[in-house]
Amino acid sequence: MRDFDLTTLRLFVSVCETGNIARAGEKASIVGSAISKRLAQLEHQVGTPLLVRKRHGVLPTAAGQTLLEHARGMLDGAARIERDMQAYAAGGRGQVRIFASVSAMTESLADDVAGFLHKPAHRSIRVDLEERVSPEIVRGVREGLASIGVCWDATDHSGLQARPYRKDTLCVAVATRHPLAARRSVRFEDTLDFEHVSLPVNSAVQLLLQRRAGELGRTVNHRVVVTNFEAALRVVRAGLAISLVPREVAQRAGGAPDGLRLLPLAEAWADRRFIVCYRDAASLSPAAQSLVEHLASLAAP
Repeated sequence: MRDFDLTTLRLFVSVCETGNIARAGEKASIVGSAISKRLAQLEHQVGTPLLVRKRHGVLPTAAGQTLLEHARGMLDGAARIERDMQAYAAGGRGQVRIFASVSAMTESLADDVAGFLHKPAHRSIRVDLEERVSPEIVRGVREGLASIGVCWDATDHSGLQARPYRKDTLCVAVATRHPLAARRSVRFEDTLDFEHVSLPVNSAVQLLLQRRAGELGRTVNHRVVVTNFEAALRVVRAGLAISLVPREVAQRAGGAPDGLRLLPLAEAWADRRFIVCYRDAASLSPAAQSLVEHLASLAAP
């Protein structure tokens, strides 16, 4: 198979997103007939139809949807290459891309990276941070989409090298008027009698809670699903549900004083450790190696 043309892939993505060849042409300042010709050549190249022509537009076929996902990744990679090379052309000495969990991003990673970049020796280094759920972090590092991943150490990171980083502790956040609020600590099993506000199902915290609930023969009753801990705390504060969140996140958000109680979670697995993972130390750029050493130096004792 011949190499894919990025311009054609970019047009294919635009057609899929707009659902219309003419509108994609307007965005790219290309006539629709030229786009149609490129798409026909692309379909011939891959050997299968990619689009279904409808009366008022087009839709990707199953093969087209698969190509769309790959094309977005390829275009994103090309954009990163261009950005990295521009950084070198402007005198930059290196660029590091990090995928990190919501817990790490919310708690300390942004501050730790800022501390690294503020050192005079590192001011010509650029660090890009992107929030991902833990399985995507590991996959992204394995596939070379990120140089470094920061995630919970219980995540399956086989095939990667890792260094210890910081730690946190899960607690139970409840509204001050909640039936659990009078307790000094709470077992996880006791929280299953109440509705939870949760992060996305494939986040590290939710995978852990689902597994622990399954071991008890129970399930977690999700009333609300949000994308970050701050939103979870707002839902808890409103009295709609309870949530298991890192104490460090809740305290940073000013959770304890304002309508919330943060109760210790009486489980050995409530204490979590984070790692900095990467494919191979020898293959890291000097900038990435320096950043890994900096983050590892902050590991909890």
